[in-house]
Amino acid sequence: MGKGNQATESVKRSTYWQLLAYLRPQTATIAVATVCTIGFVLSMPLLAHLAQLIADYVGRGDVQGISRLVGVTVLVFLVRGLLQYGQDSLMAQAALRIGMDVRNRVYAHLHTLNLDYFETSRTGDLSYRLTEDVDRIGEVINKFFHQFVPCVLQLIAVLAYMVYLNWQLTLATLLVAPVIGLLIGWFGNRLLALSRRSQSRISDLSSLLTEVFSGVRLVRAFAAEDYEVRRFKYQAERNRRAKYSAEQVKAIQYPVVGFLEAMGALLVFWLGSWQIAQGNLTGSQFVGFIAGIALLMDPINLLTSNFNELKQAEASADRVIELLQVQPTVTEQPQAPDLPPITGKVEFCQVGFSYALGQPVLENLSLRVMPGEVVALVGSSGAGKSTLVNLLLRFYDPQAGQILIDGVDVRSVTLRSLRRQIGIVPQETILFTGTIAQNIAFGQDSFDLQKVQEAAQIANAHDFISALPQSYETWVGERGVNLSGGQRQRLAIARAVLLDPRILILDEATSSLDAESEALVQEALTRLMPGRTVLVIAHRLTTVRNADRILVLERGHVVESGNHEELMAQEGRYAQFHARQFQL
Repeated sequence: MGKGNQATESVKRSTYWQLLAYLRPQTATIAVATVCTIGFVLSMPLLAHLAQLIADYVGRGDVQGISRLVGVTVLVFLVRGLLQYGQDSLMAQAALRIGMDVRNRVYAHLHTLNLDYFETSRTGDLSYRLTEDVDRIGEVINKFFHQFVPCVLQLIAVLAYMVYLNWQLTLATLLVAPVIGLLIGWFGNRLLALSRRSQSRISDLSSLLTEVFSGVRLVRAFAAEDYEVRRFKYQAERNRRAKYSAEQVKAIQYPVVGFLEAMGALLVFWLGSWQIAQGNLTGSQFVGFIAGIALLMDPINLLTSNFNELKQAEASADRVIELLQVQPTVTEQPQAPDLPPITGKVEFCQVGFSYALGQPVLENLSLRVMPGEVVALVGSSGAGKSTLVNLLLRFYDPQAGQILIDGVDVRSVTLRSLRRQIGIVPQETILFTGTIAQNIAFGQDSFDLQKVQEAAQIANAHDFISALPQSYETWVGERGVNLSGGQRQRLAIARAVLLDPRILILDEATSSLDAESEALVQEALTRLMPGRTVLVIAHRLTTVRNADRILVLERGHVVESGNHEELMAQEGRYAQFHARQFQL
């Protein structure tokens, strides 16, 4: 618990500093934009000085002098406009690229994390961090360079001009500055706390939406629409309250700061009148000084607003940096070699593994699968069947023992070269938005359509694909809901055929299919399996009768091993499973 708190405090203290690395590639763009900003800011005291000169010429009635000064003023405004365009466009370009770099980095980092991270994280929360939170970071970077920095420079330039006119009046003006600064800081810290709460609430809302839309069929089936509407209203109300609290703080801050600014202005007018009466200040100089104060009001208000947004965005930056600080436990060794082409020999050597401390799933398990052998894994739920294949694919690493493929420890080679030689046909096929061909060639930027079609023919999928409106170019909807279960499963087999792996994992590939679909899928699997090492995870024992070897797992141990006939003759656990399943 203490370590977690320390990590959180580290994030809070150093969030924006950690974002500096993303600014470096944009240094040149930011530098040019900053030059434009400096030019834009320097135009402010110049315009104030021109206002003072025009006031002098008006007092003298010099129309010709006024005309010249008006012409110069127009020119200054034109140059100022060009500089402002350069500042705005270049800063926006840099901010958008920084936001894109952060988003790409976080997304790539998420793909390095373990499966258990995604099993305990909420999809909606991750999506929100990658979209809204990253966008907020980009916006605040843009505003920081586009408004915050120019405002600071403008304050410095205008104050320097005001000191030049009359240092006593300038000092009086600055008397309220520390009070305003302290108030802005206090309000900003309060906003940061409220923004963290608000981001958490809207993340909850986003997660709820993702959860409900993914399970909308179940919602309809249980007539739970009203229940889900009530849940949504509850989360929406929590989000509204959190946001309203932040808005209340801002609503209090602006009139308080505005009141102090007004008091400061009144003080300046009183002191200015006294200075003029003493002969220490001319009327035109006072006009220039008032113009300077007017030029101070806008940057002060912008600084207040930007500081609030900076604090609110810090909550988003915390959440994004927090993702980057999560470290994977399954990693490649430095300069790990690729796994060479394999024959398919698999060995588990005294493997021990647990998902939670003190709750072992596999204990001292050893087994060997020879190239081309078909081995079925049978056992009750939680026996360790899926864990075996998860370890083989290095979704997790064992806490004890080692796993070898062709005598090579899977932890010593690159993950890509390992997984590219292992194919899997899962129980529930996941299809992604895209064409049929893209789903079969999943993971390949470019592919040979003819090879895709050949894979589909082996998988008994070519006929139904050809009957679709656009054949292999038919668009698959989200999660492939416009295809039947049998069709999705045959696409998964075609995907495995195209990969041409030496090791094949069949994870309950026919368990959820009707008899006709199961027959087609089983025929496709029969074509796919020859010449490969096959691990079959099965609950339905009809799918394992023809396996070369059947392993019965119980509490992380292999308790029986043999073919169907041998295990039935033993009248042990396998025979009991068989009798229970077929009600013998």
